[in-house]
Amino acid sequence: MRTLADTCRIAVVQAEPVMFDKDACLEKAIELIQESAHNGAELIVFPELFIPGYPFGMNFGFATGRRTKEGREDWKRYHDNSILADGPEIQSLIALAREHKVYLSMGYSERDAVNGTLYNANIMIAPDGTALNHRKLKPTGSERVIWGDANKDYFPVLDTPWGPMGNLICWESYMPLARVALYEKGISIYISPNTNDNEEWQSTIRHIAIEGHCYFINCDMLIRKSSYPEDLNEYPAVDRLPEMVCRGGSCVIDPYGHLVSDCVWDEEKIIYATLDMQKVPSSKMEHDVCGHYARPDVLRLHYDEK
Repeated sequence: MRTLADTCRIAVVQAEPVMFDKDACLEKAIELIQESAHNGAELIVFPELFIPGYPFGMNFGFATGRRTKEGREDWKRYHDNSILADGPEIQSLIALAREHKVYLSMGYSERDAVNGTLYNANIMIAPDGTALNHRKLKPTGSERVIWGDANKDYFPVLDTPWGPMGNLICWESYMPLARVALYEKGISIYISPNTNDNEEWQSTIRHIAIEGHCYFINCDMLIRKSSYPEDLNEYPAVDRLPEMVCRGGSCVIDPYGHLVSDCVWDEEKIIYATLDMQKVPSSKMEHDVCGHYARPDVLRLHYDEK
């Protein structure tokens, strides 16, 4: 492991997207990035699908063997508010990262530039403008009616002063081999943009931090029922949701499985923490999951990034 910078000042942005409105989401993201940078953040992390929001509770008219015209209209609206991986919205974020000299991680709904498929994606941006995109390998449950399986951009890792940084989106972190793919690349910072506001997830994030002996960045969002557009065709289903649809629970876990920030629920907040990066190599003394605690003669992972 190469020498790591001693500390990383991180901002974990637990914020509510402006549902189905990419322009308003981008405007809000820019304000939050500027605030975080002003407060000394070197790395700024946003939740899963912050642009244009996670359509929690919607099925877009899908049922076994049938679809509806109204569901297609709602899906097309979401499609039109999804963005290209190299589109103007991403270019604005790259320019902002350059301007403020920060690393940035943003969750968004990616619209393919060639075909008609959407992807649940996350992009990591460096201050020099380097941008690495990741598409969620397998959308979870009914997410599959909205987003496709990743067909590229599987396990990108961004070089940072604090070591390699990667991300897995939401339930990708329940895919053990996907985690190992990141561990094999030596990540010291594991970003998890997600919508897991349940108690058992809080146990999962501690396990992964200990397993990989890396910092686990748990970035969830806030979603209120009142933030959905009321003119959606599927609004009656939305209206049956509780007012607080997603409660958050964002926090930072150190390589020993301990909280190093507040765990925030039920409010929008930028969570700041200073990461002691020397904990990463120190923690590997007795357990290095892809190093001295591995048995590559018995167990090996093969994956194809092409």
